[in-house]
Amino acid sequence: MDLSRLSTDALASFAVFADHLNFTRAAEALHISQPALHVKVQKLGDTLGRPLYTRHGRRLALTPAGEQVARFARDLDARMAAFLADVHGTSPSRVPTLAAGEGAYLYLLGGVVRPGIRLINGDRARTLAAVRSGRADLGVAVLDVLPADITAVPLASYPQTLVMPDDHPLATRPHLTLADLAGASLVVAPPEGPHRVALERALRAAEVPWSLAVEAAGWPLMLHFASLGVGLAVVNGCVPPPRGLAAREIIDLPAVPYYALHLPDRTGDPLVTDLLTAVRTSLRSTPCTSRPPSTSPPRPRPSGTS
Repeated sequence: MDLSRLSTDALASFAVFADHLNFTRAAEALHISQPALHVKVQKLGDTLGRPLYTRHGRRLALTPAGEQVARFARDLDARMAAFLADVHGTSPSRVPTLAAGEGAYLYLLGGVVRPGIRLINGDRARTLAAVRSGRADLGVAVLDVLPADITAVPLASYPQTLVMPDDHPLATRPHLTLADLAGASLVVAPPEGPHRVALERALRAAEVPWSLAVEAAGWPLMLHFASLGVGLAVVNGCVPPPRGLAAREIIDLPAVPYYALHLPDRTGDPLVTDLLTAVRTSLRSTPCTSRPPSTSPPRPRPSGTS
């Protein structure tokens, strides 16, 4: 490998590409042409002898090597900024970045969303990728298996609940079991979602017949359909039912564990620790009822949406 061909310009450009995972938007941010950026990324991969991204249909994703290069490029950029700030006698400033899914932002992290914090919204896979590549200082996600390369700090664990009109017969009970869902028409997530997979597996194992009312992506739309009487919805216990709906815990469904995620070598980084403190404070202020977080690794099973 000829390291003399490894330019800081190419690394900086790749870091921007890793932020967008889209050549057009990244080129616009860099104020260069898309072909020029493509050449930079291609030459960087050729120099390192590793593919830096993969294409899945129209979606691009970083390879493990790409995540490593992006992390190095961002670290190099931060070191350069600190060096220049020291030379000029100014204070370097970095904007803390948090990555999480729609549900976490809507129902758990409202107290964290404020000016001065950069936010990345994505599913669990994108949240993990943002942390691995250094794009996010901290991530919050539901995990079914703890990753070996990321520090996962337990935050809270929420039961799964059935949401229904408050005059529904099941709403008179303090809690439910899967057997109570027999014959129910359910509002469920799309088939590829982990919440849908876990729910269908549990209903099948319990031999509980059910029917599909409608598929809906995201807790707000599921609750909307439930409020219209389209069907009953199983959601994470951190999702409060709107007026006119009642939620009851399904005691034989597994709880949904949320974790804070960061790179192992950033345990003492103020950007990480300050964000983690803000996340924990936000969780304490939410009206949701959570179970104590477990410090043991979760079992390898599909889990609820983040």
